Amino acid sequence: MAKEKTEAQLAGGYVVKKLTVNGVPRRVIGKPEVTLLTVLREQLKMTGTKRGCNCGQCGVCNVILNGKVVRACITRWKSVPEFSQITTIEGVGTPENLHALQWAMIVCGAIQCGFCTPGFIMCGKALLDENKNPTREEVRDWFGKNWMACRCTGYKQIVDAVMKAAAILRGEEKIEELAKMYKPGDKVWNSSYPRPSAVYKATGLWDFGDDDRLKLPEEFLFAYPYALEGVRHAKVNKINISEAEKCEGVVKVCTYKDVKGTNRLRGQVGCDSAVTDGWERRIMVEEGDKIRQWGDIVAVVVADTEEHARAAAQKVKVDYEPLPELINVREAIKEDAVSVFDDCPGIDGMPNAWNKRCFTKGEDPHDIITNAAHKIDDEFYSSRQPHMVLEADCGYAYYDDEGRVTIHSKSCAIYFAIVKLARAIGLPPSKIRIIENNMGASFGYKTTVTNEQYLALALMTTGRPVYMRVDMKEHNQRTPKRSPSLMHIRAGADAKGKLVGVEGTCWIDHGPCSESANDLTNKSGQFFFSPYAYDDMRVTAYTIWTNHRWSSAFRAYGSPQIYWGVETAMDMLAYECGIDPFDFREQNLLEWAPFTDNPRGQFPSGYAPEVFPLPEMMKKARPVYEEMKKKAKELSTPEKKYGVGVSVSIYNANDDGADESGSNIELLKDGSVMIYNTWEDHGQGADMGTVGTAHEALRPLNLSPEQIKLYMNDTARCPNSGAAAASRSQTMTGNAIVDSCNKLLDAMRKPDGTYRTYDEMIAEGIPTFYEGKWQAKIQRKDGSVESCCGNDKDSGKGIPFAFHMFAVNLALVSVDMKTFKAHCEQFVLCGDVGVINNYLVVDGQQYGGVAQGIGLALTEDFLDESKYHNFVTMGFPYIKDITDDLTLIHSEVPRPLGPFGASGTGEMPLSGPHAAVGNAIYAACGARVKTIPAIPSRIKEALEEMKK
Repeated sequence: MAKEKTEAQLAGGYVVKKLTVNGVPRRVIGKPEVTLLTVLREQLKMTGTKRGCNCGQCGVCNVILNGKVVRACITRWKSVPEFSQITTIEGVGTPENLHALQWAMIVCGAIQCGFCTPGFIMCGKALLDENKNPTREEVRDWFGKNWMACRCTGYKQIVDAVMKAAAILRGEEKIEELAKMYKPGDKVWNSSYPRPSAVYKATGLWDFGDDDRLKLPEEFLFAYPYALEGVRHAKVNKINISEAEKCEGVVKVCTYKDVKGTNRLRGQVGCDSAVTDGWERRIMVEEGDKIRQWGDIVAVVVADTEEHARAAAQKVKVDYEPLPELINVREAIKEDAVSVFDDCPGIDGMPNAWNKRCFTKGEDPHDIITNAAHKIDDEFYSSRQPHMVLEADCGYAYYDDEGRVTIHSKSCAIYFAIVKLARAIGLPPSKIRIIENNMGASFGYKTTVTNEQYLALALMTTGRPVYMRVDMKEHNQRTPKRSPSLMHIRAGADAKGKLVGVEGTCWIDHGPCSESANDLTNKSGQFFFSPYAYDDMRVTAYTIWTNHRWSSAFRAYGSPQIYWGVETAMDMLAYECGIDPFDFREQNLLEWAPFTDNPRGQFPSGYAPEVFPLPEMMKKARPVYEEMKKKAKELSTPEKKYGVGVSVSIYNANDDGADESGSNIELLKDGSVMIYNTWEDHGQGADMGTVGTAHEALRPLNLSPEQIKLYMNDTARCPNSGAAAASRSQTMTGNAIVDSCNKLLDAMRKPDGTYRTYDEMIAEGIPTFYEGKWQAKIQRKDGSVESCCGNDKDSGKGIPFAFHMFAVNLALVSVDMKTFKAHCEQFVLCGDVGVINNYLVVDGQQYGGVAQGIGLALTEDFLDESKYHNFVTMGFPYIKDITDDLTLIHSEVPRPLGPFGASGTGEMPLSGPHAAVGNAIYAACGARVKTIPAIPSRIKEALEEMKK
């Protein structure tokens, strides 16, 4: 039998094996070279095991094979021993009978998007099968050894869950039924009630886009978008698809000639400071035009299978002329730089500068700073941070029963996607429907369209339903990244250490697309020294074309760039003044008062925030800071030095300028309610956000959480709630939810104060469906409200934001003086996001944001698509890269206009932690790193510079 099997393998034949899978005997047939992951997912349809990186770097595909954790994506079928015992997530527990680790993951808040959850549970279970009493460090070592990656949580809660599960398995704790965690009359708002989706994510039943693919009707085709690898800038003369069209299984090869609309996706339309009309981003590269970045699509091949589509794509021939590449913003702004867009006139002598934003306060500070007792004048650079989600771009499209082009994708801005697509593909918005798939994270990149346009094109040209997925390498190379920013900052302080003036110039590398760049560029001014008081300011920000990766939203959009420059500058100025960096910040905080007209109490845009909790937050952080400094001094040795850094940051919690949201409610026959909105969920907890807000608003009805049903994220059924971006959903959609709930309660309320039933409503002819709306506004001194508005292009004055979030970041960092490697040993975030809806959700957002901030500071970058296309080369922060010593200190100052006092939370924790880490490196060893990430070579270089 062994000989026959070997011969079959050599002949390319199939191999049959008897196995036990999740306790069930099976006879499974597979090709020798396919992976165990393919056998499990595509043959056995066990989609709880996820396909992520597909190269063994993320662990989402973990299963237990003969008692050992294996990564199914790199385990070949031929290497799986016959008679093996295989356990997948489907064999661990069910929603009605959870394993201890599944239950612990839910109640510890260790589940966010859920894409990595099955892999962590399988890996953690294997550890607990061997060791029911592990230490936290043993758990972390185990996950590190098995290459477990999570981009959402920050890892701390996952380790918490393993420790709690171990205690349950030892008999020290008990599993409580999730349904019994809520008792009639309990508040869900301001509690730690588990999010509704968590139980399905923990059991592998939460289907993501690629899971859906295996359950679609068989007539779905596969569409593959083809780009020339390695070409960033070139003139395209001819696209030849004749050979590709002849390939096996090919139904259609689409080019720009097949696009029925303008072939232009909506960009920075309506930006009065720009010299572009915003329609420069194409769906498909056109003959006679340019490729302007690696990943520009020249053809979409539609075939019966993925293998056939990919093979045919290699037959597409493109005749092109290479052009000089601009991949560095410093080169792009030189007077003699080649133009990325030949018809862009440029601004202020920079050929690739297409947008300019100015913010002013008081007098021109240039001479004031020059003559100040203490001053700094320096340059800073923030990196092109990659999102590094674990689920690659995927989606599918078909015509629905009303003839609409219906696209299922990872979009977290589904109505915005329709607006971007309509003219480009040649359809009215009413003929396009977007439905959000369950999403394996986004962190903002899916506020734009990345694959939706190609799905629409493939569907419209073939008339056949289509599915599309790129592999992780392609995903990393082609999807947008955080914009780098080059910043020149000057700041001055008087002899007592009071700021007297600040000024700056920022050059933002946005790639070759205008895509929402005006909001990003505005952030350079809106948050320029925003926590602090000063009379005089000037800042000018330019948006620059380059041939590097195009940019879109990334968590804390725009603020990590400016806070890297500003908070590093504040640290440098503190040392120049001879004042402790914490003290220096505290004494320079805004001179805020409610509704103040004092310019020293206002942001650069000329308005005061709705609250200003930073003084009290600094008081809370003070003893922690002092204890961390003491610890650093005790730990420091000549071989390894420790230091503590601080930063202060503020971020908005609604969209820039005019912002509004909608949410609807319907009373159902059984007395429950259905909430309809498009609060898109990319892991941050939209389901719990909606349930918690609605439950609080409907408390007079005494509903249980399960009686609040959700119909979300389908443009055919739900109102426009706006994008799940700018940390706006809890404030904007939350207020819309409250508005709809109040309208329903008013309709149900009887004269005696009791409430009508559904049957009574119908009998009296009272509607059971109500629309809720909310528009961003601020409160004035006289109690009146005023709608938010954008920033003036010349002065920066305006009221862009109604809600804000605040943070004091403290980092304890070690620097190995032999290797020059820095490591964050402890991090404390003192944050204020208003009254908290759900602690598990908010804590998860804050731990995860801090982890991404540590990664931004020390490891994460995206320099060269040919090398920086996998998690290791891009600097993904694995569990051992993130400290387990993470502490959150909550300040919950109620927001006057927030739903039940809430603000947002998602982006505050990534606004400033990287600056605290950078400042801690200086405190440890004297190396002032001004370009992130602070990799060992940069720390070494900074130390050598210091010696000079």
